[in-house]
Amino acid sequence: MFKILMACRVLLVGLSLAAQVMATQAQPLPDGTLRIVVGFQAGGSSDRMARIVADKLKDKLGVPVIVENKPGAGSRIAAQAVKNAPTGQNVLMLANPAGMVIGPLLYKDAGYDPITDFTAVSIVNLFDTALAVSTAVPVRELSQLMAWIQANPQKANFGVPAPGSLPYFFALMLGEAAKIQPLVVPYNGSAPLLNDLLGGQIPLALDSPDSVEPYHRAGKLRILAVSSAKRLSFLPDVPTFQELGVNIVATGWNAFFAPKSMPLDKVDRISNAIQEVMKEPETQKRFTDANLVPVVSNRAQTETMVQAFREKWIPVIQNSGYRP
Repeated sequence: MFKILMACRVLLVGLSLAAQVMATQAQPLPDGTLRIVVGFQAGGSSDRMARIVADKLKDKLGVPVIVENKPGAGSRIAAQAVKNAPTGQNVLMLANPAGMVIGPLLYKDAGYDPITDFTAVSIVNLFDTALAVSTAVPVRELSQLMAWIQANPQKANFGVPAPGSLPYFFALMLGEAAKIQPLVVPYNGSAPLLNDLLGGQIPLALDSPDSVEPYHRAGKLRILAVSSAKRLSFLPDVPTFQELGVNIVATGWNAFFAPKSMPLDKVDRISNAIQEVMKEPETQKRFTDANLVPVVSNRAQTETMVQAFREKWIPVIQNSGYRP
């Protein structure tokens, strides 16, 4: 009988502890609404990702989750806003290397330090870069484009979604390969860039493949190459730069960052909730349906990946000689 009573007591204690854990998990995130700030205009891939995650995250955290677009200056305006958010406010930034690696290297007055002012939360996406041309440009292959650029250097105008972004440096690299100095035209996001490319106001663009793929499929522009190590599943007809003899292979990311003022226990709770969202089959499908590569990562993995990216690209950026 004593053994039975002890077994029941252990069971009751276990159930009580489990109930406490469940109650803790069910508590809404302290301090109310969570804002996700995106440094680009609505309609681009960063904006789409933020909204997919926000839609699911509100149920995981028990508070409203809203997305705010603060475009401009290669997402530096958004980064400054998040850095300066009042202590205790629930706010994240969905950022890519333009804002969290490259911009602060190029601008002494960036207004923030990505290492001391932010905490990495979770990478949710990996992306490559696609080279797209307007249908007004009389080329269908990369070799033809390189010859066209050499013959028309004054027309070598590359549009990119943000100043100091990865595509910005791709444009410089392509210009070097063609032995010309390209004019790189930065936009405040993919949407205005694609509007000008489709309208023929700019002949060339470097942007994420998911942004340009629908127009390539519809015949409204042509994708000549992608920067991935192998062909993309949703663009099987498009070769990589390496296949075409141009040694460019690089992958960027989109990740959530919190202001350094946010307590780490809250950062970890949000990071865990984002991981749960990214593991859900519906989220994975929404990403892949949008030609986005989903990633599940915790805070430590995100910090490691971002630091490895910094170590790889800082020398490239510094050696490019580029100045804003």
